[in-house]
Amino acid sequence: MAVVSPSRSRIADFRSLGELRVATRVDALSYHSDERGTYAGFEHDLLVTLGKRLGVPVRFLPYPDTEHALEAVINGQAHLAAAGLTPDRHLPLAWTTGLREIDFVLVGRAGRRTTLRDSDLAGRVVTVRQGTKLAWLMETLRQRIPDLEIVHPAPHSDDQDLLMQVANGRIDLLATDQVNYALAKRLSPKLAVVYDLPFKSTVSWAMSLQADGGLSSEINAFLNESAGNGLLAGTADRYFGHIRRLDRYDFAVFHKRIQNRLPRYLSHFQEAEKQTGIDWRYLAAVSYQESHWDPEATSYTGVRGMMMLTVDTANRLGVENRLDPKQSILGGARYLSMLQRRLPEEVQYPDRLWMTTAAYNIGPGGLNNARKLARTLGKNDAVWVDLKSVLPLLAQPQYASQFKTGPVRGGEALIMAENVRNFYDILRYSYPVERPLLAEADADAPQPPGFQFNAQATSGVRVSQPVP
Repeated sequence: MAVVSPSRSRIADFRSLGELRVATRVDALSYHSDERGTYAGFEHDLLVTLGKRLGVPVRFLPYPDTEHALEAVINGQAHLAAAGLTPDRHLPLAWTTGLREIDFVLVGRAGRRTTLRDSDLAGRVVTVRQGTKLAWLMETLRQRIPDLEIVHPAPHSDDQDLLMQVANGRIDLLATDQVNYALAKRLSPKLAVVYDLPFKSTVSWAMSLQADGGLSSEINAFLNESAGNGLLAGTADRYFGHIRRLDRYDFAVFHKRIQNRLPRYLSHFQEAEKQTGIDWRYLAAVSYQESHWDPEATSYTGVRGMMMLTVDTANRLGVENRLDPKQSILGGARYLSMLQRRLPEEVQYPDRLWMTTAAYNIGPGGLNNARKLARTLGKNDAVWVDLKSVLPLLAQPQYASQFKTGPVRGGEALIMAENVRNFYDILRYSYPVERPLLAEADADAPQPPGFQFNAQATSGVRVSQPVP
């Protein structure tokens, strides 16, 4: 990694500055702005929590690439760099303990032969982002395979964009990590891991060697505590916990259904959004999980239609014909709205969305049982990562005996919620909106699950314009 910084200035203490300055880069994993205009990301969320612990807001300084982010720390422009970085002991930087482990891979287009040997890499072109430890590691691989060609994309390139170029045939092979691949394969089932690179590492934060000792110890203590109290695991689950639930075939079928089935019912989903305030893409994701957008779908339990409503639920919602797609979709939207309104305010987005989804499967009583059991087991009943560990226990006799309802197939509710998360992500990518979702909601309509309040409130966060 060629980071050149002759000055190596020391930044003022974060207390005297009144803020913690973090050099970062925009990418799908660590730091990005979602369609509601809210900043989010695995590292973003952790850093906001760190700032609260330190008693100062966090100012994010977005740079075009990791090299410039690291230089900002070395040159005294930022207290630390957080941009999906892997420790590189060749640089004049101090590294925190790891936030999560990563495995490196080469990704190409799926074909009859998806696993490559060393000899198969001769003559192939591998793209890897410059200024990363992975780029340096790829050079060591090229020493073993001399005919392997390595190229670097433009500085602003994001792994997700590069993976889409692999899927479209514009890039031969991309060196990336398993999480980036798992995120991208949902959007393009054409992608496949073709070579497991013999490199492993961790995502860590970089600090100056001259950093205030108090800050260094505070950050490492925070990360160690976060590993022990579940904050790291919970934050990782929020962004990555569902992405390996389905396989390439499942995603391929879903993309096909988006093309040949969804257009028939798109207006019904959008009309349901107008009447209930629920994001139609979330509603469509629930519907696909329930019926694969088949208006005549019927299960062995007697639920039917696009939203797989029971007779009792349909009657309460005013659905006269469960097999009528328009009636079924509107009825399902009203039911989801009712379920999310029953959740207490402390259940926040996006956990609120997935608990609503689980309740759609096992009913509000089943979800309440899961939350009670979570509290009994010393877990946080307002956090999805804790609740998802409890849901499968509802079917076990030693736990089911505590409730009047008896055994509940909570494992099915967990699978449904995680699948819907994937389908919803894909639909948001396929049908992006250019406005905050709350802006157009009807004030008198029930709030959509997950959009009743602002997630990751901007208090305690400052964002600077990208640094060229």
